[in-house]
Formats: sequence, C-alpha cells, structure tokens
Amino acid sequence: MTALTWAIRAIIFVFLVVFATQNTDPASLRLLPGIVWQTPLVIALLVFFVGGVILGALSLLGVIFRQRREISRLKSEAVQKPALLTPEVPPNA
Repeated sequence: MTALTWAIRAIIFVFLVVFATQNTDPASLRLLPGIVWQTPLVIALLVFFVGGVILGALSLLGVIFRQRREISRLKSEAVQKPALLTPEVPPNA
C-alpha cells in the first residue's frame, strides 16, 4: 500500500513539473490601474494558490479557537462535577 501511495505521489509530482516547464510564457496581471505584474504563468498560479490556502486557513482560525474554548470549558465542568457524568443505577428490588 505504501508503494502505491508513493507511486501516485511521484506521478503527481512529475505531472506538476511538466506543467510548470510547459507554462513559462510571461503573463501580465493588471492588479490596479497603472500597476502591471509580469511573471511566468506558473509562478502567478503558484502565488494565487498559496494565497488561497493561507486565506482558507485564516478563515478556520475562529472556529478552531471557539472549539478549543468549548472543549476546555467542558473539561473543567467534568472535573468539577464528576457525579453528573456517571448515571445512577437504581437498586434491584
């Protein structure tokens, strides 16, 4: 199974290297009026991909911190009130 995983990774890597070498034509990006950024197409794609990954990770930070706060609150409640977590078993008649 590990050999299959490494083979798939190698195929993807080779595909990306071929893609990068085939797309070296300069691309002009007009960001703002009067500002033109000229770079190879593959570099522009890489920059925008990395920017998207960073923005996606930043958008999750609020959720992650909220969940950590709730987990710590629940842990402290569990330590303070252990009797509430174990159900009482009624005695058999």
